[in-house]
Amino acid sequence: MKIDLHTHSRVSDGTDTPTGLVMRAFDAGLDVIALCDHDSFGGVPEAQEAGKRIGVKVISGLEMSTEYAGRSVHLLGYGCDPYDRGLGEELARIRVGRTERIPAMLQRLAELGLPVTVEDLQAAAHGAPVIGRPHVADALVAKGYAADRDEAFARWLHDGGPAYVSRYACPLERAIDLVHDARGVAVIAHPWSRGTREVLTAPYLESLVTTHGLEGIEVDHPDHDEDTRSLLFEMGARLGLIRTGSSDYHGTGKKNNPLGANLTRPSAYRDLTSRIRRRGGVV
Repeated sequence: MKIDLHTHSRVSDGTDTPTGLVMRAFDAGLDVIALCDHDSFGGVPEAQEAGKRIGVKVISGLEMSTEYAGRSVHLLGYGCDPYDRGLGEELARIRVGRTERIPAMLQRLAELGLPVTVEDLQAAAHGAPVIGRPHVADALVAKGYAADRDEAFARWLHDGGPAYVSRYACPLERAIDLVHDARGVAVIAHPWSRGTREVLTAPYLESLVTTHGLEGIEVDHPDHDEDTRSLLFEMGARLGLIRTGSSDYHGTGKKNNPLGANLTRPSAYRDLTSRIRRRGGVV
């Protein structure tokens, strides 16, 4: 069984429709995927319906924007009730923060001699309900200012970059509690990538397990080298955590993250779904 538990669609910053994502997963020989769009369950119903027709199991997920110690941390929530009020209100607040910073980012780009119009941005977003930095990057590519998303982020849009504008993110510990209140299972995405290793230390992760019931960490991820994977795997075993693997697929948005680039062990998948059922979540 081939299982990829972290993928994205056009509902957030992927480049495939939810149906297109499922079709690509089938072509890649995957049996199970989880759709984890940023701060939204919007693509899950379409993906699951496509999965029933095509023969790919689609797990409901999301990737929640959180922060700890001033650093951006992404939290994966699996099996949550998409209609839970508390989680829904927090996701809406995050999405509003993402959208409200766009005018300031466009202003900074214009001052840098890189004008991007709202129409340019909407065309690059292809109807995504929430426009974020990756869509700004896509607009920069479409205008010929950058070769790809990676260059746009490296030159202008990275955290602290010349066109970067901060936004609201949910405190990590509260986000874990909200996922649990929605009857989901909480797994920290790529915990030791993008500079987060400095704050997501082993003692702190252990405290999240004991005080907030964190259930898992994403171990096999394109941003983790082999030494990092080995350390996370061993630590996760010691703490009783589910240790997942994924591609973090974004379509053409991330060149080095093809579907199935990293997989979740079937035993870890069974543990995940068992925990979702015990919480009363949706498998």
